[in-house]
Amino acid sequence: MRKFAEIRKSLYVALWFIFLTFPIMVIRINPLEKTVEWRWMNMALVGIGTFFLSFLWRYLISKKEEGSKRAEEKQNEKISKLRRLIENRKIIAGSVVAGALLAAVFPFVVSLYQTNIMTTALIYVMLGLGLNIVVGLAGLLDLGYVAFYAVGAYAYALLNYHFGLNFWMVLPVGAALGALFGILLGFPVLRLRGDYLAIVTLGFGEIIRLILENWNEFSFGPSGISNISRPPLFGIELSVQNATVYMYYIMIFLCLVTIFIVKRLQDSRIGRAWVALREDEVACQAMGIDRTKTKLTAFALGATWAGMGGVVFAAKTTFVNPASFTIWESIIILCIVVLGGMGSVIGVITGAFIIILLPEYLRVFSEFRMLMFGIILVVMMVFRPGGIISGVRRTYKFEGKNF
Repeated sequence: MRKFAEIRKSLYVALWFIFLTFPIMVIRINPLEKTVEWRWMNMALVGIGTFFLSFLWRYLISKKEEGSKRAEEKQNEKISKLRRLIENRKIIAGSVVAGALLAAVFPFVVSLYQTNIMTTALIYVMLGLGLNIVVGLAGLLDLGYVAFYAVGAYAYALLNYHFGLNFWMVLPVGAALGALFGILLGFPVLRLRGDYLAIVTLGFGEIIRLILENWNEFSFGPSGISNISRPPLFGIELSVQNATVYMYYIMIFLCLVTIFIVKRLQDSRIGRAWVALREDEVACQAMGIDRTKTKLTAFALGATWAGMGGVVFAAKTTFVNPASFTIWESIIILCIVVLGGMGSVIGVITGAFIIILLPEYLRVFSEFRMLMFGIILVVMMVFRPGGIISGVRRTYKFEGKNF
């Protein structure tokens, strides 16, 4: 009976898709000859294809539900084995050395285009780790994260244009401005949570973008700012290729610093306070944790990395304008955190590489690449809702003496 029910549901889905695609897939009008061509074969292909895909999808979902308990047990076994491997110092040392060698020689074994793409992916790694503090650890849904990214980019662009300050001078300024704007956003939303918090942060991001787009005297409006200086190297004049490689190594260094600091924050007292705030805000406050300080710290520290990322972005592209800081950028960074695994540093890094690099390597499929990219994301989130590498919930066991 269950199989017949699944077949009936798949049949309804197929009929619904035939109805939706009928005007596009079946009817073709030739305006020159004033004729109508009825392509019934397309209707049959849509119906049959949708039916089998729907049935296969339901079958996989049912199998997933049936094997969820067994999968959980196997996952726990894998996690324990993985922990044993991670605790093996030889494996850690070998992995670090291999990763360092691969990162060091990467620009010399690939094209300039590939190096440029990898630099962009590393920028998004830093942005994802910053948003992971706000969303993954503190549980505060921030849809205006791109505003801090824009603040850092325009800070470098304007200071370089008006005062001639170079990249290394403005990098800490961008971080400080990002933290300041994070605090300014944090104060009005201290009492908000969930959808209301998301709407306010979304509005904040749009306000910053509209100010940059319409305040011509300050930000040069939609025209943006060009000829931004690249990062200097002891006064040496670098070619475009050498500057790209230099920017790649700068991003490697900044990502390593970001990973180290975020990991230390996650294991610190404030990190445990963020996790407690995410799990239950009321219980967190009842345990004596200052909710105001905890939220403001999350917003400020998360925005710090966005400000630094904006400075790097401006130096990499040598041009900024408001069109680079739309809501779509915030959604991409949020997808990196959710797809990789909220609260997981390794997961966010993996998610950033997948989100940024996969569409580039799917260019061989031409106009279908974004469709395939979307399908991959949907399948991933259905069968791995916790992310690619989800954060492991810590457990504490008391092993004291019995009295």
